[in-house]
Amino acid sequence: MPKLSPVHWKKFERFLLKVGCVLKRQESSHRVYWRHDVNRPIIVQAKGQRPVFIILNNLRTLKMDRDEYLKIIDTL
Repeated sequence: MPKLSPVHWKKFERFLLKVGCVLKRQESSHRVYWRHDVNRPIIVQAKGQRPVFIILNNLRTLKMDRDEYLKIIDTL
């Protein structure tokens, strides 16, 4: 299984938009995304790199596995 690595927040934002998330609001440097089939919002801090543990937490919320994520993030 390929290893996940940190990704810049703008690239992670493009990933979220690609999988159907919508930017609902922004509070300071935190952006709040929502998708119709998730139970809670996905929060992304708009600066720096997204660490692996945050990517994994967001994938769990989106009900996606690593392979799906890696296929999509490689195309961005």
